[in-house]
Amino acid sequence: MITLLSRRQLLRTSALLGLGVPALTAASGPVRAQEAREEGAAQARAATDTRPNLILVVADDLGYGALGSYGQKKIRTPVLDRMARQGLRFTQAYAAASVCAPSRCSLYTGLHTGHSRVRQNPRAGLPNGLREEDTTFAEALRDAGYRTGLFGKWGLGPERGGQPSHPNARGFQDFYGYINHRHAHDYYPEHLWRDGERVRLKANRQGRQGAYAPDLLRDRAVSFIKKSGEKPFLLVYTPNLPHSPSDVPGLGRYRNKPWPRADRGHAAQITLLDSHLGDLLDALPKGRRTIVLVTSDNGPHEEGGVDPDRFDANGRLRGYKRNLYEGGIRVPLIAWGPGLVKRGRSSRVTQHTDLFPTLAEFAKAAVPRHLDGTSLRGTLIGGRGQAPAKHLYWYRSETHSTRRANAAENGSVTRMAEAVRQGDWKLVRFAPGSGRPRSDSGWRTELYDLGKDPGERRNLASRHPEVVIRLSRLASASWAG
Repeated sequence: MITLLSRRQLLRTSALLGLGVPALTAASGPVRAQEAREEGAAQARAATDTRPNLILVVADDLGYGALGSYGQKKIRTPVLDRMARQGLRFTQAYAAASVCAPSRCSLYTGLHTGHSRVRQNPRAGLPNGLREEDTTFAEALRDAGYRTGLFGKWGLGPERGGQPSHPNARGFQDFYGYINHRHAHDYYPEHLWRDGERVRLKANRQGRQGAYAPDLLRDRAVSFIKKSGEKPFLLVYTPNLPHSPSDVPGLGRYRNKPWPRADRGHAAQITLLDSHLGDLLDALPKGRRTIVLVTSDNGPHEEGGVDPDRFDANGRLRGYKRNLYEGGIRVPLIAWGPGLVKRGRSSRVTQHTDLFPTLAEFAKAAVPRHLDGTSLRGTLIGGRGQAPAKHLYWYRSETHSTRRANAAENGSVTRMAEAVRQGDWKLVRFAPGSGRPRSDSGWRTELYDLGKDPGERRNLASRHPEVVIRLSRLASASWAG
């Protein structure tokens, strides 16, 4: 039977053949000599390859104000605070969505939620995974010669191997962790996935709590770094910390705090995440420079009894996870890389859609056309970089509600909503119901000047109708069905 290859498969096959993959037949002396010369040339190229290792860390529900370098007073994060001092701390960085799955889809593909494949958390009848025609930055870097690994929460697609949305199919050569969105809510799961294989965790059978998943993920990530070899690597580390529930092996310094158990556990989760970052940094090889980017998929949660206000986890911004106000989408972003990344603070307005072109530029990898982000490389190294995107866009379609998030937008959290930022102006508008209206009429519209009012307390829509019209048109133009 003849197998027809897609254009993507054909290009990959051609690339493999071009790299001198050995044939499955006995080689003659001259062929062996040629192979030896090619191997020697490959080793020489590796020795002169100065591209950096790249590490991207994506925390789960880590709010803008949850780290000491962003003003946190009650939770200790010494490693991340040191990284912020030694590197570049962004003060206006944004997740691409206010909940997990669409945020991660946009991060991997470089497309905002008006263009991306996954635009809401898993829901029956709607796409919750990537397809063969979708391209991630891991595919681009793998094809450019990087060794690629993902350890942690994937959160996109069905929980099975051999399907288009599996991390192995989307560019990650090594994977260990959670495939499914909901599976990642379990800190003591009975199984995790190693590539396409379901790995049973005997220590967690029948409700036992003998193997804490974030520690296993950390161990795999450290092992990946230590086995990096001569090739540069891309490591994406996505622990489920500090998502609810507030499960953690020990409360440590928070054991005797006069807080509810959920808050003590939540604080301990964040400090443990910080400790895991230290383990990754300690494992870094000496022979090749490394850039580490640390961020979060959305704003702070309030599930499982956690009180985000106790910690000012949203940085005293308005809103939480699920809101399109700043507290739900503005997130930490720290770039660290001694000898590569400049030290200081950046107010550049950036969205996670910028990460694809950034990683690709450092890796000298091909970039698909029509990405919604622009590269941060110039900003990171202190040179003249690309200008930010002309505007940022967010879409929200959510069926779940939490008390604080719902109150932040006056009871509209389950209504379809979208937001646009252009310059300091930010438009937030709410549909009458859960569906997207066919026209710009019928929306409840709010307008904020973030330069003067980052807390979004003063709605200026009635004072600046011309700005409302312009940004409303931008919002409509940013949506592709």
